[in-house]
Amino acid sequence: MQMEARPQKKAVGLQPESEVDWRAYQGLLVVLEQRDGVAKNVSWQLLGEGRRLADQLGTELLALAIGHHVDDVARQAIYYGADRVYVCDHLELEQYRTRPYSRVCLEVIHDFKPEIVLFGATYTGRDLAGAIATHLPTGLTADCTQLEVDEDRLLHATRPAFSEKQMATILCKQFKPQMATARPGVFKALAKDETRTGEIIHVPYPLENQVMNAQVLQFVEDTNRIDLEAADVIVAGGRGVGGPEGFQLLQKLADVLGGVVGASRVAVEAGWIDHPHQVGQTGSTVRPKLYIAAGISGAIQHVVGMQNSESIIAINSDPEAPIFQVAQYGIVGDLFDVIPALTEAFRARLARGEELTASGGRTV
Repeated sequence: MQMEARPQKKAVGLQPESEVDWRAYQGLLVVLEQRDGVAKNVSWQLLGEGRRLADQLGTELLALAIGHHVDDVARQAIYYGADRVYVCDHLELEQYRTRPYSRVCLEVIHDFKPEIVLFGATYTGRDLAGAIATHLPTGLTADCTQLEVDEDRLLHATRPAFSEKQMATILCKQFKPQMATARPGVFKALAKDETRTGEIIHVPYPLENQVMNAQVLQFVEDTNRIDLEAADVIVAGGRGVGGPEGFQLLQKLADVLGGVVGASRVAVEAGWIDHPHQVGQTGSTVRPKLYIAAGISGAIQHVVGMQNSESIIAINSDPEAPIFQVAQYGIVGDLFDVIPALTEAFRARLARGEELTASGGRTV
């Protein structure tokens, strides 16, 4: 599928399409996401993928840090693969708001002309990327799960389509920059290298002395909100859990391991657990250190959302369940016997101060 981007109205400070030399656009830019000076994991994941794509293109990997007191985020970005980081630091940028953040991005794109711009497909990233796209003569591909480039320097942005039943690869052939948002948890961050060096460039805040129509008065954290994408341990249940009571069993194991509870689409659609717990193509894409799949058969819709976990333990009564094909460890048995046994075993080992490690792989 090819997307033909239509020219948009001229944004303030940007050239109309007829005057733009698209050949001047070089470099791949990752717009970093942070809160209170701490970067979101998706920022480092995008830098990891951006590094791979930039190397294929033979160009620089750029990053943009927007906020207040974000110099440390800029330094970290270099450690995670960026060659050059643009920083816009201002008190008005301390909390995310669409207008000031989008104006900073537009100014950076206009002044430094990256050929590709990537955002995280988070609440903030989707809002920011969409606002920017309305002011540029280019297209935006949202919620990508795969990114590639070709010999013509075109970005192949692949995302689920047609109610998540097919994958569409979208190209923006006629305009720059090529823009996409990518799901958290899909790509892998590079190992942090504090010996890396790069350039940090401070850019001016473009709305100095202008009154903002919207003010952030307070942030209220939802302490009950599940954050699958940031979890190191996920204990997930599927059809085999049998109902809400089965998820209470999984919660006990997750609590012992300091993890969170996930679920397959079947379990969510049955009403056994809320949608924020859903892992898979229509839920969250995750990359935890440990993923325990209990009573999950291994449908491809679920597997694509968790297959990049560092260690996967599958528990299923069916020895032929497809989930065993992606698991490092497999336990064939009744999860209502296995989960309590694991919970007590892990609790005992942790009480003795022992570390839990996993390597190799076999079905037992």
